[in-house]
Amino acid sequence: MTAPLTPPPPPNERPSQRGGPVPPPVGAHAVGAAPGGPYDVHGEPHGEQDGPGMLKEVWQAAVTVVVVALFGALLGVLWWQLAPNVPLVGDVVDGSWIVYLKDSEGEQAIGVDGTFTLLALAFGALSAVVVFLLRRRGGVPLVVALGVGGLLGSLLAWWLGVQLGPAQDVIAHAKEAGEGVTFSAPLKLGAKGVLLAWPFAALVVHLGLTGLFGPRDPEPDPWPAPGVYPAGPGPYGGK
Repeated sequence: MTAPLTPPPPPNERPSQRGGPVPPPVGAHAVGAAPGGPYDVHGEPHGEQDGPGMLKEVWQAAVTVVVVALFGALLGVLWWQLAPNVPLVGDVVDGSWIVYLKDSEGEQAIGVDGTFTLLALAFGALSAVVVFLLRRRGGVPLVVALGVGGLLGSLLAWWLGVQLGPAQDVIAHAKEAGEGVTFSAPLKLGAKGVLLAWPFAALVVHLGLTGLFGPRDPEPDPWPAPGVYPAGPGPYGGK
């Protein structure tokens, strides 16, 4: 009578591990086998996705454009009040009115552009700080909205300052003031490039604040979670 034959071991079971604990397969953390791992039981990362959805970001960007642009009205009023007056004089030559600068070497016209530029830079920096404090996580739509809102605010300030300033018809103004009487020239921007001062300052300041005080990505954990075996060379790792 012969003894029964011992069945061979399963092909996936090593003889040295027969009867002992079988280590978890490589990548077990990817299916949430280990509690506290980076993935849940559905294979999705633990925790919610950072930042709002795209629809919410677009909505926040639209609100930012409107609010920032509306502050251009305040910039226009300040420009009108603080910009230096450019003195003009009207005279009659051969029965026709002519208008000329009272001080041909004066720098009042440059001061008008300089005043607008300094105010726009201040408004750009202030708007960037406020937006950063309210929305630290930033995002591309918010940054674009900050630049677009600053440009629209500059255009609004330019238009409002011109409307609040002296009359645009200098000949009629000279006739009203009288021959040889000094009057103020209308507000105008000699260099239209100053309209970019607000969005430029806003983007630079916001970029600096984000780089210095913005949220940081979490550092990777050098130690694996309990029960998670890292993939790599070793008894339970890859090849």
